[in-house]
Amino acid sequence: MRIASVNLNGIRAARRRGLEGWMERRDCDVITAQEVRCTVADLPEDAFGGYHAVYEPGSIPGRNGVAVLTRRPPVAVRTWGAEVLRRAPGEGHTSLVPADDPGPLARGISRYAPEGRYLEVDLDAAQGPVTVASLYLPKGGLPAELQVAARMREAPDGGARYQRKMHFLDAFARHLARARTAARRRGREFLLTGDLNIAHSRQDVAAWRRNQRSEGFLPEERQWLDDQLSPRTLVDVVRRLHPEADGPYSWWSWLGQAYARDAGWRIDYQLATPALARAAVSAEVDREHDGVRLSDHAPVVVDYAL
Repeated sequence: MRIASVNLNGIRAARRRGLEGWMERRDCDVITAQEVRCTVADLPEDAFGGYHAVYEPGSIPGRNGVAVLTRRPPVAVRTWGAEVLRRAPGEGHTSLVPADDPGPLARGISRYAPEGRYLEVDLDAAQGPVTVASLYLPKGGLPAELQVAARMREAPDGGARYQRKMHFLDAFARHLARARTAARRRGREFLLTGDLNIAHSRQDVAAWRRNQRSEGFLPEERQWLDDQLSPRTLVDVVRRLHPEADGPYSWWSWLGQAYARDAGWRIDYQLATPALARAAVSAEVDREHDGVRLSDHAPVVVDYAL
């Protein structure tokens, strides 16, 4: 089973750059997407190709939005209470429908429920006993004591974006433990995919020395991710298959020569329960399709021998 995760940075822009051709060439069984950034009404009818699509657009026009595309209809869909678009291949309807009951939300998560940041589906039996989740984690910012206006592209905010991200991380850790446990009770493996906006180790940032005081590579962010991973809970699938590699990076700035020099960050992940992680046989990052970048992120593609 081939599963890809990609931050699209806008599905309409990604389609202009060749998303449809990439989807056809890669022939994935499951694709998870983040930053779809499109209202349901503005989605092209063929936006999701020949897949069954579940899309949680969120309530902020032009921002966020997560989706899961599957070959067969999922047997369950869960959000943090938001409605979703469910579209079969060839259908063009644009009405939102309730997702399945997620049960009580973890403490702190309801604050982010309308933002289009999280969606999970249970694959049907023909695809495998797996729950697949798509996450777009907030980018965050710097704590107040590290903010120097002359060195920042955005205006100093007194650490507000940093505090918001840390609150999200605290709440999401509780949710993640619940989701993984709930999947096990259903007899399923669990796979968290998406843009986590955190680089875990020095191998995951090309210029790690210079970025030790940058958002996304702060010690407390890296520690949070470290706390989610263990041989008994969740395994970083790409790192398991590429233990000694720098990268493979999945995000590069549009500015300067970052992409040409491969001066990137690895912030897009597939984190799997141990048995599923052991089934992973290959992992690649598709830097470009037909010589064109689909987004400032690149798809992370993993083959699982299920």
